[in-house]
Amino acid sequence: MTRSSDINAGTSTNEGAAAEEIRWQDVLTPEEFAVLRQGATERPFTGEYNDETAAGMYQCRACGADLFPSNTKFASHCGWPSFYAPLAEDRVRYIRDTSMGMERVEVRCANCDSHMGHVFSGEGYGTPTDQRYCINSISLKLNTDAADS
Repeated sequence: MTRSSDINAGTSTNEGAAAEEIRWQDVLTPEEFAVLRQGATERPFTGEYNDETAAGMYQCRACGADLFPSNTKFASHCGWPSFYAPLAEDRVRYIRDTSMGMERVEVRCANCDSHMGHVFSGEGYGTPTDQRYCINSISLKLNTDAADS
């Protein structure tokens, strides 16, 4: 479960960050780069995984890290794939996001620091965590060869 102590200010101290972003531009499509590396959001109800029900493991599209088992995906009808928990808490990183005139919690891949989406709590969904990880389809790829744990 997300705790405020798990959230940082979103600052990065990586040396050579500009060179790393150039490398990402070489391997991602412009749309993927905008979401994964620049924090953009795909339009609601347009993503390939919004209504997907196949079993498997949702992985980071940028680096391939396993992030969300399909058995944690649920129909929230919000326009983006929704999950109630990541595979493990060390798979994602949380950043306080005060853009757009509200306070939210951004979710990033812990392995490559790519933007996934946001997590919301206390919305009343009947899930084990009462959380909704609202994740951009373009940030994910579904590996249907992987079995849910």
